[in-house]
Amino acid sequence: MNKKGKKIYWGSLFLKTLVMLAAVVTFVVLFFLVAYILFNGVPHIKPDLFAWEYNSDNVSLMPALINTLIITVMSLIIAVPFGIFSAIYLVEYAKRGNKFVNLIRITAETLSGIPSIVYGLFGMLFFVTALGWRNSILAGAFTLAIMILPLIMRTTEEALKSVPDSYREGSFGLGAGKLRTVFRIVLPSAIPGILAGVILAIGRIVGETAALIYTAGTVAKIPDSLMDSGRTLAVHMYNLSSEALYMDQAYATAVILLALVIGINSLSSFVAKKLTKGNGNGEV
Repeated sequence: MNKKGKKIYWGSLFLKTLVMLAAVVTFVVLFFLVAYILFNGVPHIKPDLFAWEYNSDNVSLMPALINTLIITVMSLIIAVPFGIFSAIYLVEYAKRGNKFVNLIRITAETLSGIPSIVYGLFGMLFFVTALGWRNSILAGAFTLAIMILPLIMRTTEEALKSVPDSYREGSFGLGAGKLRTVFRIVLPSAIPGILAGVILAIGRIVGETAALIYTAGTVAKIPDSLMDSGRTLAVHMYNLSSEALYMDQAYATAVILLALVIGINSLSSFVAKKLTKGNGNGEV
């Protein structure tokens, strides 16, 4: 009993303490990482790093930045439609208890846990060698699309499941068909959850190195076409740090990479809020 006469549940107090401790440790680690990157990288951000062409004098990151944006957009264009439509089928159209659906879900969960270097080896054997695409932006984008597809599919599936059945029943009661209900009622309501999965996928694309080294290559130039090789910011930073000759530029690249991820996440959150508000007054 405490001073106010209330009974103290030591188990609840212990769990509450663990939760608070975990939150504090997470914040401290995140703060330390961000502060460490900024402290070591910001002083070395110079105009030479943003030169249009890379050479050993300026160690420019601009080609890698452009390649990162190209690969990110291409990977999302390939993976997002397949992931969303697959999730719609699994949740809205497939019969519950279907063995084929259960197999798809187990496969997606298994693919989510495969190391990225395995995806890289697959991309090298299939896209680079078998299809003859060589080390190229296109091969890297397709490899990353396969890598993020299970993530987008599973997060979209959970977002669709979180939409109350009353929304569907109300739409059916007003005379709307299945397809109209899915695309006008269910899908707009699930947009925040879907975009959360897309944001996670973007973070994985931007920070990927192993899969891209085997597929997109490490050429530090802006590609003339999708069949040309090119390195992303993460690969660029890895190459600079592995050579141990341009550590200052590697830290500066880490700052730009961090800013890019934060910017993309902020933009995605802004778009999610706008779409949610825009669909709030929508009609069936």
